[in-house]
Amino acid sequence: MTRTSTVRRALTATAAVALLGAVLVGCTAAAPEPADDAVPLVAGHGIHLGLYYGSGSIADTTAAIGRTPRIHLTYVDWPSEWATSPVVAEDLAAGRIPLVNWEPFDVAFPDIVAGRYDAMLRTRAQQAAALRSPFFLDLAAEMNEEEGWGGHDPALYVAAWRHVHDVFTEAGADNVVWVWAPNNTDSAGAPPATAYYPGDDYVDWIGMDGYNWGTSDPAFTWQSFGEVFGPLYDAVAGHGKPILVGETASDDRGGDKAAWIDDVVPTLRDRFPLIRAVVWFDVDKERHWQVGSSPEAAAAFARLAADPYVSTG
Repeated sequence: MTRTSTVRRALTATAAVALLGAVLVGCTAAAPEPADDAVPLVAGHGIHLGLYYGSGSIADTTAAIGRTPRIHLTYVDWPSEWATSPVVAEDLAAGRIPLVNWEPFDVAFPDIVAGRYDAMLRTRAQQAAALRSPFFLDLAAEMNEEEGWGGHDPALYVAAWRHVHDVFTEAGADNVVWVWAPNNTDSAGAPPATAYYPGDDYVDWIGMDGYNWGTSDPAFTWQSFGEVFGPLYDAVAGHGKPILVGETASDDRGGDKAAWIDDVVPTLRDRFPLIRAVVWFDVDKERHWQVGSSPEAAAAFARLAADPYVSTG
């Protein structure tokens, strides 16, 4: 289950999200851990930490948790000139890794495939190449859930993704690290996440978005970090790609949120060795996702941030 499109549009206007880096513990699927130098932006050890700064500034959050998360997630809409935005420039200057979530709202995917947007895409690609530094680009995430990019048509989605990727490649934007990020659950009656995979040649990192909704609704049950991501992880681990948890958080109703946070790093290490970055959705929006929803949760997140498994570089 994911946030509504209305919420996503609001987040696009806000400009900041950070990546909570954390590697999931232990893997039941037989997939090798990627070499640290095999793919750009893989942490030297463990995971990168990231955050979405919906409940405070970068400085405020750093003071609260004792370190600055390495990855900063932002949401942008289709026409935005995101590669020249002050946020991206400030992130790179400060040594943070931008994670740009590019959302093609109100865009007909057949028009992407037909080349209608090629002039704009070439401009974005040239602007991205001028950044020189590698950064994450998460294009049309959660296609398997309510966003339904391309009308839940996997063939159309894949064709559009590949077209955008090809335009960027032809423009020399080889510093773009492409993230394909489905939701952890599929919409009822829609194709499964794996049907939308653009192919190993088009994806650098596989992303996963998922939340513990607690018991905030009678239809929900409390889920551990491992239960949230286990099924999708097992479905995609065979590609051998590093995995980025692009959005995650826990509500505080129905269980112990601090214990949930404390379980993240052990679960990464023992169950999910391919997860090499985790982003926390730090905002009180729909549910109490924020890091500081309670003193106990805030203390647990500070412990997570200080864990040796969270890379500092």
